[in-house]
Amino acid sequence: MQDNKLRTDLTAFFRAHSDQNYTVEDISDALHYHGSAAFKLIVQELAQLERDGLVQVTDHGHFQLDPSQRTLTGIFHGNDKGFGFVAYDENKIEPDAYIAPDNTLRALNGDTVKIEIVRAGDPRSGKGPEGKVTEIVEHHYEQVVGEFFQTDDDAGYLGQVRLTDKKIMKYKFYVTNVGLNPTPGEVVTAEITEYPNPEHPDAMVGIAKQVIGSVDDPGIDILQIVYQHNIPSEFPEEVMQAADEIPDHVLPEEMTGREDITKQDLVTIDGESSKDLDDAVTVWKLPNGNYHLGVHIADVSHYVQEDSILDKEAYKRGTSVYLTDRVIPMLPRRLSNGICSLNEGELRLCMSCDMEINPEGHVVKHRIHPSVMRSKARMTYTAVNQILESHDQLTMDRYKDLVPMFEQMGELHKILLKQRKHRGAIDFDDREAEIIVDDKGHAIDVKLRTRGLAERMIESFMLAANETVAEHYFRAKVPFLYRVHETPDGDRVRSFFEFLTAFGINVKGDPNHLRPKMLQGVLKQVAGKPEEAMVSVMMLRSLKQARYADQSLGHFGLGAEFYTHFTSPIRRYPDTMVHRMIHYYEDHGINDASKEKFAPILEEIGVHTSEAERRAIDAERDTNDMKMAEYMADHVGEEFDAVVSSVMKFGMFVELPNTIEGLIHISRMQDDYYEYVEKYLALVGRNTRRTYRIGQAIRVKVIHVDKEQSEIDFELLNPEAAPTSDLLPHREHRSRGGNFHGRSNNSNGRGNGNNQQSGGNHNGNHRNGNQRPSNQHGNTGSNHQRNNSNGNGGQHRNNSQGGRH
Repeated sequence: MQDNKLRTDLTAFFRAHSDQNYTVEDISDALHYHGSAAFKLIVQELAQLERDGLVQVTDHGHFQLDPSQRTLTGIFHGNDKGFGFVAYDENKIEPDAYIAPDNTLRALNGDTVKIEIVRAGDPRSGKGPEGKVTEIVEHHYEQVVGEFFQTDDDAGYLGQVRLTDKKIMKYKFYVTNVGLNPTPGEVVTAEITEYPNPEHPDAMVGIAKQVIGSVDDPGIDILQIVYQHNIPSEFPEEVMQAADEIPDHVLPEEMTGREDITKQDLVTIDGESSKDLDDAVTVWKLPNGNYHLGVHIADVSHYVQEDSILDKEAYKRGTSVYLTDRVIPMLPRRLSNGICSLNEGELRLCMSCDMEINPEGHVVKHRIHPSVMRSKARMTYTAVNQILESHDQLTMDRYKDLVPMFEQMGELHKILLKQRKHRGAIDFDDREAEIIVDDKGHAIDVKLRTRGLAERMIESFMLAANETVAEHYFRAKVPFLYRVHETPDGDRVRSFFEFLTAFGINVKGDPNHLRPKMLQGVLKQVAGKPEEAMVSVMMLRSLKQARYADQSLGHFGLGAEFYTHFTSPIRRYPDTMVHRMIHYYEDHGINDASKEKFAPILEEIGVHTSEAERRAIDAERDTNDMKMAEYMADHVGEEFDAVVSSVMKFGMFVELPNTIEGLIHISRMQDDYYEYVEKYLALVGRNTRRTYRIGQAIRVKVIHVDKEQSEIDFELLNPEAAPTSDLLPHREHRSRGGNFHGRSNNSNGRGNGNNQQSGGNHNGNHRNGNQRPSNQHGNTGSNHQRNNSNGNGGQHRNNSQGGRH
């Protein structure tokens, strides 16, 4: 018997019977824990729960839930069928509580609510607890965005806003005549003044606040997503004025106290269209056989002073947001593309991390210091790849003075990569798409991005700097901001290991003491095999999400004991904060007074910037999904090669070679009745035994696309080509219910939903669901695009290990 499981069972039991008290014998019987050893453990755990304030002992020696614990607070996650779940345990030990439709108090998705548990979970069946919402503490939605229209059914209001946000689109939204008086066809933002209530359970009411464009305007589709996620899209006038007051060149007095490194061969290496160049690098070989690596980062914190209006705006935004054909920058472009950008030939202020790295890839010496630099060349990934991979003579002649340094950079990258792999860093090698749009913003192509040696090389150098800075200030024992990716929960890992046994993979080691190298070994075992994609997906689901924190908790995905974000201050607030702390500790020394400067605020900064990062990722993903659907709408009726990317009870998601994903609903699999075999994540035909699993190659046809909902429906071709299996348990009498699919004549391929978990509704791209959460593994600090800051598309700077992210 595991103590943590017993604690979970006891907690769930008391919360489900919050108004009653019990003897130890009553509790033992109710939980089916029998025997003297079990009885003793229950007594010990009850004593601990009493010390923790969860239960209390009555005058008669009985146990009951402490009154302060009867109401729980959590986040409501709604389903379009009316029910929902509430996540109330921050440690994610206790399962989410199911909320029946009649018990939601009409909470909307994302609302912070208070609940009471009305029924305990059953650990034996895997069923979680059931609760009811008693109070909506804070509404997640404060405004909506959509097209204003008028009908004969406006209930006496000015008109309605057509909602496209999947999570609330089932509601009508009426506009009062208090605010703006928009014209039909205009896209507006509206403040919510009345939420669903007994008088209008299926509607909300609000005030039109701002017209953001016309429904036919190019780019209005992306702008709606920006407003849906409450991302600030315009800088206030006073912020722009503050940026204009900053000189566009380095002043002589600003160079005081900085090391002059203008004579070094410093280069920036970025995409062709990037305008915000925040890192420059240099490498040379030392006489002792080691390498000198210099990573020099734009000193944004010099210009964005603490508590200034620029600082407050950057903090609010948290990060730049990259959306297909535009960027919403964290800083005004006068800074991001101007004085803070390490433009070729221009004098610039930097924060430098100089490292000496031995042939084994270890940093044996380092210095972190402010500097002033001048970039020798504005290099592109393409040009460096032509030098290092293609050995293109024209390019090598053009940069002949720098070619030896690039070759040494390539050598150092290989050393650093080998060292990371040796310590167990996990490399999922995520494929990412580049969406090409025309001058009206319409998607005309979707293709895979390629990451060459130059991209991976810069990634290695940024990783080295991030780790070096993190370890330096951890050893200095000062308050600091870290990028952390914690070790996965033992239960999740144990489930993943059990899943692997289906493929004959047995992982040696304790799930409660997981090491990255254990998972690296799993990926090696399945590399190139049909189950590789499936195993990668399940591994991702078992990992935690990377975040910012004021404690150094290590980075599991990188196999790094210390990690921070130091290398992208133009587009990430945590990096700017890290630079600010480095300056402060250098100027004021490390003492009790200087330590008190940042200690009280770092936890809040970590939470806020992590939330801002997730907001940006969600907006980026929604934009990509929408644009991919827009592209596929021009290809309805066409056939494609695909692979199965996930399997659900209601069908399977498939992925094209360019990463576009869509759904084959089970109602369209007409050749047989298919059962979902959860253990193997497979759909198996009842009669033919045809089997579909993750990673399987198939041929599909596009049959329906809904751009507004980012939904792409496929039809399976050539089912007779599917392999067969014995995964389906043999039964003499089979029911027609359960996980078998019903038939549907709906043109969009969705079943009636009565016997399906999801009712067939899907997001087009299952990354929005539970199967493959973006950034779940935390290897990409942010896993988002880095386009140029002038908004004309182009460069996508992705690093699967989190160097620049």
